[in-house]
Amino acid sequence: MNYIQHNKELDGALYKPEEPVIFLKADSALIKDGKPFFVPDWCEQVDYEAELVVRICRLGKSIPERFAYRYYDAVTVGIDFTARDVQQRARQQGLPWTLCKGFDGSAALGEWVEKEKLRDVQALHFHLDINGTTVQDGLTSDMLYTVDQLVSYISRFFTLKTGDLLFTGTPVGVGPVKVNDHLVGWLEDRKVLEFNCR
Repeated sequence: MNYIQHNKELDGALYKPEEPVIFLKADSALIKDGKPFFVPDWCEQVDYEAELVVRICRLGKSIPERFAYRYYDAVTVGIDFTARDVQQRARQQGLPWTLCKGFDGSAALGEWVEKEKLRDVQALHFHLDINGTTVQDGLTSDMLYTVDQLVSYISRFFTLKTGDLLFTGTPVGVGPVKVNDHLVGWLEDRKVLEFNCR
């Protein structure tokens, strides 16, 4: 919920949440190194959500926003897969998003790019191609809550540890994946993510 046009896409209205919307994924959600994503058979629709992902590099609790940049050292593009029909039922019933967001394989991760090799983390362009067509195109300057604000906010509730990964929200253009789709994620002009759906 960190890009206003995506909020309209989901809810039909442009709005900024009063606070960042946070959820957790289990470590079994992670897929990397080009391994395939297996479309689950227990839901009707799984949507891709391309996101900038930040790698935490040191232990931190209640981090002031002005110091948040010290707590991450690399970024990449990842996919937050969402079982959309399961999420819609959970939202209607006021239930947690654990099943729809945290299932096995629901967090595809690209190759890391050291922060120092990039310009300002809040001025990065990223996009996702599926089967050769660009389906999402994001700019981190459009975030409602910046990376530093997210790091500071999350660290109020959870101690951030070295190796933790923060998916920072998706721009407009989410949609369903199907078996045999080929996904490629780009950070600026670097191809950092590539895998197939099975």
